[in-house]
Amino acid sequence: MTRIAIIGGHGKVALELSRILAADGQEVTSFIRNPDHAADVAATGATPTVLDVENATTAQIADALRNHDAVVWSAGAGGGSPERTYAVDRDAAIRSMDAAADAGVGRYVMVSYFGAGPDHGVPADNGFFAYAEAKAAADAYLRGSGLDWTVLGPGTLTNGPGNGMIDVDPADTSDGTGTTRANVALVAAAVLGLPATIGRTIEFRDGTLPLAAALGPRA
Repeated sequence: MTRIAIIGGHGKVALELSRILAADGQEVTSFIRNPDHAADVAATGATPTVLDVENATTAQIADALRNHDAVVWSAGAGGGSPERTYAVDRDAAIRSMDAAADAGVGRYVMVSYFGAGPDHGVPADNGFFAYAEAKAAADAYLRGSGLDWTVLGPGTLTNGPGNGMIDVDPADTSDGTGTTRANVALVAAAVLGLPATIGRTIEFRDGTLPLAAALGPRA
């Protein structure tokens, strides 16, 4: 049994991930900002723990992560002001990476988005710009952190059941196919157990390949 820490534990992807991991016999600590969300998290089989990562120091986050085997970042400011977006999606995320290193938690999985990066192409006057900039900075920091990282880049998130069928790095995205949150959770759970995904940025959407084939070692 491994101990997995999920930051942003009340999000839809995180709740589904908690269910998957707990059902698989993993010990899951799910960090939440709002104590009112504890019952929802506990219902998944995870242990809810209140931690306001937006305002927590690196040392406080490290104390929370200690004795875990892996961390999954699934938190986000959820829109709103650019200032809070940078505070959570960039600054707090980066502190969590430093904290993971300080706590000796080597494995780190980042839930990002399809197309993230410095060449994201989002105009500065677009409401999505701050998020795109924040994720680009956080993902880049993770890649240089020395952690055993994986960056997940799902397509536009949708609701509905997950079938574990995806396409990785699709060349043609013109049909607008998105990614169910349930499939994002399945992918996150899968990569935690796949050393071949360490050091990889995996962009994906709902598709045609089962997870084992889609996420296996590249030729």
